[in-house]
Amino acid sequence: MHQYRQIIARMRLGDTDRSIARAGLMGRKKAGRVREIAEARGWLNKETPLPEEAILAAAFPRKPEEPAQGSLVLPFAQDIRNWHQQGIQGTTIHDALVRRHGFTGSYSAVRRFLQGLPDHQPKATVILDFEPGEAAQVDFGTGPRISDVYTGEVSPTWFFVMTLAWSRHQYAEIVPNQKIETWLGCHRRAFEFFGGVPRKTIIDNTKCAITKACFYDPVTHRSYADAAEAYGFLISPCPPADPKKKGIVEAGVKYLKRRFMPLRDFRSVSHGNRQLLEWILGTAGNRIHGTTHQRPLDRFAIERLLLQLLPDNPPELGFWAKLKLHGNCHVQFEKAFYSAPYRLVHRELWLKAAEKTVKIYRDLDLVAIHPRLRRPGQRSTVPEHLPPDALAYKMQDPQWCLKEAAAVGPYCLSLIETLFADHVLDHLRGAQGIIGFRKRYGDLRLERACQRALAFETPEYSTVKQILKKGLDQLPQVDRAFDLLSETYTGSGRFCRNSASLLAH
Repeated sequence: MHQYRQIIARMRLGDTDRSIARAGLMGRKKAGRVREIAEARGWLNKETPLPEEAILAAAFPRKPEEPAQGSLVLPFAQDIRNWHQQGIQGTTIHDALVRRHGFTGSYSAVRRFLQGLPDHQPKATVILDFEPGEAAQVDFGTGPRISDVYTGEVSPTWFFVMTLAWSRHQYAEIVPNQKIETWLGCHRRAFEFFGGVPRKTIIDNTKCAITKACFYDPVTHRSYADAAEAYGFLISPCPPADPKKKGIVEAGVKYLKRRFMPLRDFRSVSHGNRQLLEWILGTAGNRIHGTTHQRPLDRFAIERLLLQLLPDNPPELGFWAKLKLHGNCHVQFEKAFYSAPYRLVHRELWLKAAEKTVKIYRDLDLVAIHPRLRRPGQRSTVPEHLPPDALAYKMQDPQWCLKEAAAVGPYCLSLIETLFADHVLDHLRGAQGIIGFRKRYGDLRLERACQRALAFETPEYSTVKQILKKGLDQLPQVDRAFDLLSETYTGSGRFCRNSASLLAH
């Protein structure tokens, strides 16, 4: 409004509308309208003070800017106003115009129109200040695509970046994925790189850290919560869709991608990380930072003294997963299989996968522990976790059966060998059942039963079972039994005639 004050002051000194227009301050017609308003309000009286800018603003309100004549936005002005009142952002409005109406103008035309609306107000921000050692901001950023030196396959990578909020010193690492194990491992290496732990980490709502993004009650991944408890730092997630709350690390990621990544060759992830470490301790650490106007390494020399101490023993960082125990008494984690007690089949269990071990919990009780498997398809099984019947079948293999049969006697061993000699049918369960008769009938009776079954050339489980059940193993030896049987038909049998009568006939 200072232009109006200047014009009113010149009018009070006697300048005409023509002279004001000739000076290029305002057109004659507009100057005439200003003179009328000033005379009506008594502002041309030299004895009264000039009006304040707020009063001038009320007397000469600004008209909202309309699209210039011929602007491509003009036919859609009303739609744009309505969408803007609904809180829809400019880029979305531009996309809708292109999609619905075939709009051929640029986004800049839409943006200029929105800036001219009376209710348009840019969002203001506040600079967040941090004390030394108070906070570190953490984020992932897109890394270089690295080609495998053997297969030539090109794989994407990511940058993990942790920046100390006060000193701006940062730790960065090229990683192949954004899994929770990678996230936790990078935290450990970052803390060891800094030689201490900040009191708080400010993070985005990445899935490997936050399972439920919420403004008031976010839910932290159990694995990350365990790491925070072990190292003694607080987790401070940003509100959803508000990454500006961690603008320090956002700027650090951009700086890294613009200054480190271009015009470099990366033969592998490890080769890239060696270059990255040298760059952090050299170029990045010794630059004059645009905000602090000091070198990050100089400020870090102060901040590192105020970081929390690292634990005496590095905590075991593990990935927690909620899994269900399958009917085969195994849970599946990363394409590998780990056993748990059969009584928990089809129940939900917690699995904690550390670097070298896998632990399985039922609520708070540790029910199984295994070595960590790395190759897909591998299986770790504890025999006691299997049901007794299945365990018996698995453990009592043919070699076990032959060994037990030899302990019973030669006939039992011969019968079991006969069963296993069958090239058509698997007789393992039958052999296990025959050996199982030892507990009920003893070795002696089982040996005699096997002898009788072999004599009658019926070496089967059912035959041995019936012999033992009916006590046939207690009869005389098999050859003597045949003699007795023959006497039934040739000697004193009821239907047998003696030899004399036979000769008489």
